[in-house]
Amino acid sequence: MKVLNDILFGENLLEIVGSKDVAISQICFDSRTISSDCLFVAVKGTQTDGHRYIQQAVEQGASAIVAEELPTHLSEKVTYVKVKNSSQSLGLIASNFFGKPSEKIKIVAVTGTNGKTSIASLLHQYYQSLGVKVGLLSTIENKISQKSITSTHTTPDAISINSLLNLMVEKGCEYCFMEASSHAIHQNRVYGLKLSGAIFTNLSHDHLDYHKTFDEYILAKKALFDYLDDNAFALVNKDDRHAQMMLHHCSAKPYTYALKSSADFKAKILESRFDGTLININNHEVWTRLIGEFNIYNLLAIYSVVTLLGEEQQQALTTVSMLNSAEGRFDLCRSVDGKIGIVDYAHTPDALLNVISTINDIKKSQQLITVFGCGGDRDKAKRAKMGLIASKLSEKVIITNDNPRSENPDDIIKDILSGVEQNNLKKVLTITDRKSAIKTACSLAQEMDIVLIAGKGHEKYQEINGDRLPFDDKEELINTFNQL
Repeated sequence: MKVLNDILFGENLLEIVGSKDVAISQICFDSRTISSDCLFVAVKGTQTDGHRYIQQAVEQGASAIVAEELPTHLSEKVTYVKVKNSSQSLGLIASNFFGKPSEKIKIVAVTGTNGKTSIASLLHQYYQSLGVKVGLLSTIENKISQKSITSTHTTPDAISINSLLNLMVEKGCEYCFMEASSHAIHQNRVYGLKLSGAIFTNLSHDHLDYHKTFDEYILAKKALFDYLDDNAFALVNKDDRHAQMMLHHCSAKPYTYALKSSADFKAKILESRFDGTLININNHEVWTRLIGEFNIYNLLAIYSVVTLLGEEQQQALTTVSMLNSAEGRFDLCRSVDGKIGIVDYAHTPDALLNVISTINDIKKSQQLITVFGCGGDRDKAKRAKMGLIASKLSEKVIITNDNPRSENPDDIIKDILSGVEQNNLKKVLTITDRKSAIKTACSLAQEMDIVLIAGKGHEKYQEINGDRLPFDDKEELINTFNQL
């Protein structure tokens, strides 16, 4: 149990009604988790407003309420606290409740449209390989040292983040690497955290169903850098035209990485193959198992971070050369007769372009067969763009189901097809069932051809009409290869 007064420390309180000495057993902002003696924080969310559930919280035994607007009728048994922004308050309160864990561990957050999962996961892999205890908060999974905890969001809510950080501290973790999605930053899920550094990867078309405009999307990413203090570092991809904006009015020490510009950390690709890439990093040659220019950007970001965190240069170069790709990121397998299968999470126009361009740069006379779809109830504007890219740069394309959610899969496929140029329509098949689409692609492939399954990557499910049905792209691909 904690005392309300202690967990309100540092919060700008507009009004308080009742005692600040009440005991608090837990914090909650979801009405489904309200329990006796809890502190209920009423947050205005995208789907519902927590203020609607204040009375329910009182009836279920909450000791205190934090809200932007206090109800008309107040219970004498409950303490009410009025604040300017409930979602920001939730971050500060959660930090206080768990003993400010972000001040006891070095946290590096990664933001950008693409590369977040790979960079965070590979940084975790880097330190794990050196025997250092480290935590991870990512799309694929959350990890406390070697223990994996299922992940439900790219970035957890503020209570979960601080709870997980507290467990990391208790287990002796020195570092935590986390993805910071634009949704999470905008919703203040990372508010109140003390960060040792932040990384900006790139910015391209995504999530405009949520942010409405590209400018809003950019500002959400930039907000992460606005949180940094002067003891932290801000590392940005200088080759992205939005990089300088991230550093504008940022208090942290600025650093840059790049493949095409002069930068503090510079890399150049010397040779690309399907089994790896030879690169030069700051005038040192390194062979890496990672494939593609986009992955070399990720690797360079990782080298930059570990160097900024104090790793000796030779140790850093040796260890980054042994890193393996994150699950579902340019995940490669081969059939007995030499067909190449690649599973990748690419679900934005820019990511799909990067993956297909990488394959085309490496392949010789083989044909590329691309299988992909687009998620339902999400940004519709990217669908036609992805149809254009896939059909223009692949020898064959099969447009199929992704996670349709509540949308009609056939409507999503029509949106994708609208971007295919007339002269490329003959390359395109539409097969709604994803399993059948993968089987068809593998059947069409000849010896040494490449089958790219894009969009879902590490995901082990398909989300259809509110149900998550088991589905694994890589498993389906391998099974089909073995059956042919």
